[in-house]
Amino acid sequence: MAKTPKTVYICGECGYESAKWLGRCPNCGSWNTLVEAVPAVPGARSGSPGRALPLSQVETAGTRRISSGMDELDRVLGGGVVPGSTVLLGGDPGIGKSTLLMQMAAQLTAVGTVLYVTGEESAAQLKLRAERLGVTGEMLLLAETDLAAIEAEIARVKPSFLIIDSIQTMACSDISSAPGSVTQVREATALLTRVAKGTGAAVFIVGHVTKEGAIAGPRVLEHMVDTVLYFEGDRHDAFRLLRAVKNRFGSTNEIGVFEMRETGMAEIKDPSGIFLSGTNAPGCAVTCAMEGTRPMLVEIQSLIASSAFNNPRRMAAGLDSNRLILLLAVLEKKAFLALGNQDVYANVVGGIRLEDRSGDLAACMCIASALLDTPLPKGTVSIGEVALTGEVRPVSRLEKRISECVRLGYTHIIIPKTDKLPKAPGVKFSTVATLGDAVRILTGSGK
Repeated sequence: MAKTPKTVYICGECGYESAKWLGRCPNCGSWNTLVEAVPAVPGARSGSPGRALPLSQVETAGTRRISSGMDELDRVLGGGVVPGSTVLLGGDPGIGKSTLLMQMAAQLTAVGTVLYVTGEESAAQLKLRAERLGVTGEMLLLAETDLAAIEAEIARVKPSFLIIDSIQTMACSDISSAPGSVTQVREATALLTRVAKGTGAAVFIVGHVTKEGAIAGPRVLEHMVDTVLYFEGDRHDAFRLLRAVKNRFGSTNEIGVFEMRETGMAEIKDPSGIFLSGTNAPGCAVTCAMEGTRPMLVEIQSLIASSAFNNPRRMAAGLDSNRLILLLAVLEKKAFLALGNQDVYANVVGGIRLEDRSGDLAACMCIASALLDTPLPKGTVSIGEVALTGEVRPVSRLEKRISECVRLGYTHIIIPKTDKLPKAPGVKFSTVATLGDAVRILTGSGK
């Protein structure tokens, strides 16, 4: 007779297992994250034993990508939906996860059978949402939280696409813990992953996020799936950014841009203009960042105020705070700007998070502009990475960035020093070797 497995304690942040409860996780250092769970019975497995195959005999004919019907979503997924893949979609409540998946499901009904499983709403509520969004397509709706019942329905329907909304509401009757617990979430995800690999169905899973912005549940949950997508943006703002943080079938550099409207999520095919305020006030600078293969013009704004304390504040929204502090130190040491007694606030317009180092020069220019109370020349774009030595370093795909600036009507581009200037009729190029050269352009004493 098999022994009943002993209770273990699993960290909700990193998945670390302990035989006894601990106040602090020894692995990740988080406090009060260990919860009681029952481990899987050793030796328990399902299905027939597998056989190893030579690489030349592995078939890939059934793994062609399928378009989701939404170009922005296909871009983030790496070109479309891969059959047999498991996609985890996370985001804040009310940001539009279910809306996006409902619109995608309506498009995929033309390709194969779609089963939409909800544990948060009734089938009637899902129909009301579909009518509000104006979507068509005979998708199958199932309001159920029991994993055994869902697995039986999957075996009966044999869907090509499966949507689970959300993973925290799914529960296995063999496990005593409550739905949403670490054990339940892991077991549900493991079952859905087996379904995807065994049947070839593409599975989309909705996951709630914590206050810190991470998907609720153990971090191991993200390692169990093939793709992890995050919906970013303020739910009170119209624009949403879809970003891949893990993708076994494509790049994680691409982003998709959507706008929340009354009729649902609308794709933004040309997002460059939406992140520009159009103002030419002191403290504003524009750069061209590369998000994957897409060049996007982004505006950075800065506000400088005299500090009443010994330690001035440095706050950034859309920029890495540590990177901002580094750039401020370079500005003070190499460009001779007195920022030691100033509060500095920096913000990227539109809620986008700027991770491309080519925005360093624009961030420095907007801070210098705010400090000197002098606006940059109208129609100016700054592109370049700033080193600790004050050198302005070249960036990749400069020609593509310049073409995007010219397309949107910018006539003055500040770039790192180069031996060969790009050809762009009607555009003035200012080449700078150091950050001091760039600041002198702002004050009118440079090139």
